[in-house]
Amino acid sequence: MPVLLIFLLLSLGLGPVGAVAAEVDREALARELAAEHGLDATRVLAVLRQAEYKQAIIDAITRPAEAKPWRDYRPIFLGPERVRDGRAFVAEHADALARVERETGVPAALIAAILGVETRYGRITGSWRVVDALYTLGAHYPPRQDFFRRELGHLFALAQEEGLDPLALKGSYAGAMGWGQFMPSSYRAYARDGDGDGRRDLFHSLDDVFASVANYFVAHGWQGGQPVAVPALRQAEAADWGSGQLRPEHTLQELARLGYRPARPLSGAPQATVVRLDGVSGPEYWLAFQNFYVITRYNRSPLYAMAVYQLAQAIAGEGQADGTAP
Repeated sequence: MPVLLIFLLLSLGLGPVGAVAAEVDREALARELAAEHGLDATRVLAVLRQAEYKQAIIDAITRPAEAKPWRDYRPIFLGPERVRDGRAFVAEHADALARVERETGVPAALIAAILGVETRYGRITGSWRVVDALYTLGAHYPPRQDFFRRELGHLFALAQEEGLDPLALKGSYAGAMGWGQFMPSSYRAYARDGDGDGRRDLFHSLDDVFASVANYFVAHGWQGGQPVAVPALRQAEAADWGSGQLRPEHTLQELARLGYRPARPLSGAPQATVVRLDGVSGPEYWLAFQNFYVITRYNRSPLYAMAVYQLAQAIAGEGQADGTAP
C-alpha cells in the first residue's frame, strides 16, 4: 500500500492497515442469535444492520487497567475523593443499603465500593452503544469472540424481556451496562426488582441496583460476616507464591507450612489462597478467602477485587482516608 495512503488512514484515526474490519454476514449472525434465544430473526437483523464496528473498542480492550501492576492500579480507584464520595453515597442511601445488607449479608460499603469502582457512583456509566461494543467484539475480536457473541445474543433476549431498545442502551467498551456495569447475561441472571415496580431497571432505580449487586454476590457464594482478605506474613525462606490461584482451597495450617500466616488473628478455620501484588515498596502478600473469590466473579482480576475490598474498608471507616488498609 502506498505510504501516502497509509499516512492518510492513520491521520483519519483508522489505525493500521490490519485494523480495518472485514464485513460480517449479518443475516447469518441474526439467524444464529435468534435461534439460540427463540427470537424473531427479522427483528434481530434490523438492529444488527445498524450496529457499527468501532476500532476504538478494539484498542481499549487490548490495554485494560488490570494489566497495570498494583502500585499503579490502586491509585486509580482509591484516591481520597472516591473515598469521600463513597461515604457520602452510603450516608445518602443509608436506609436502602441497610435493608439490602440485612436481607443478604452483603455489606452496604461493599455494594457502594462496587459502584464506586465501576461507575464513580453512577456518574460514568459508559457512552458506547452496547450493541456496537458487543458486535465489534463478538465479530472482530478473536481472543474472546465467542464470549462477546454470546453476550450479543443475551442483549437481544434482555431487550425483549425488559422492553428495552437495544439501539438506545449505552455502556462500557465491553458492553457492560448501568450503575453496576452488568453484562447482558448477568443482567438476565442476577438483576432483581428491588423497588417492587415489576421491572429490573439497573439504569435508573437504585433499589434495583443495590438488590442486584448484592444478589450477584449471594449467587456466587458470599458468606456474610466472614473475612475477605488479610495481609500475610511471609517467612523469608518461603517460596514466592506464583500460582495465580484465586479459589481458596488451602487450610491456614497448610499455608503456614508453606510459610504464609495471617498478620492478625482469625476466628474459625476458613480456607484461603495467597495473592501476591506488586506494591510500591515491593511484593505484598495477602491471604484471600471465599468472599475475595466472590468479588473476582464480578471481575476476574485480583487487582480489581483488592481495590473493591480496600475501597469498601475505607468507606466503612476501617481504612485510612486514602483507602489504605489498616
